[in-house]
Amino acid sequence: MRFPWIAICLALSFFAGQVFADDQELKKEVAVDKAQVLEEKAADKGAAAPAPKKAETITQSEVQAVDPAGTAPLDETITCLARSIYWEAKGKDSTDMEAVANVVMNRLGHPGFPDTVCGIVKQGSERHACQFSWWCDGRADSVQEDGPYALAKEIARKALNKQLPDRTHGAMYFHDRSVKPDWTQEYVRTARIGRFMFYKPRGGSAK
Repeated sequence: MRFPWIAICLALSFFAGQVFADDQELKKEVAVDKAQVLEEKAADKGAAAPAPKKAETITQSEVQAVDPAGTAPLDETITCLARSIYWEAKGKDSTDMEAVANVVMNRLGHPGFPDTVCGIVKQGSERHACQFSWWCDGRADSVQEDGPYALAKEIARKALNKQLPDRTHGAMYFHDRSVKPDWTQEYVRTARIGRFMFYKPRGGSAK
């Protein structure tokens, strides 16, 4: 008599698993669509873009359904932003990670930069002079730690929802405090956060 019950349990487990997978896929699609709209609004109006309505914002469960394994190609907004936050500041404080997100969002819609998050993250790769070094370092871009990546996606969500304070005060450039690039002489320092120094152009124009 045990075998029919085992079969039923297995069938129910499979069904539940399929329902969960379908639910995650739906949440992912919703998050990706919302992110695209939020990105377009931010690029169109820059820092002056109004905060989105609640129905337009990405939820925590939606953002975590995107790229769960950290291996997806970088071809949509959330993955590009979260992966850049992760690789630039993983292992550091959450404030460092938030500041990296600030820089990406400050560039969005600003003259001299692409009008998409993925374009900003990949800018310069055609000349092998990437703005974000991890994109050109020749190493695999897949995520190595689940926890920091989940945090990076949550920070990306807040940044796109305009729920993240700009700790950098409008910065569009940054570097690790362990180095001092020559280009810093051309910019105004705006903040020092954790392991990073942040800057913006003197005249407001990107270089």
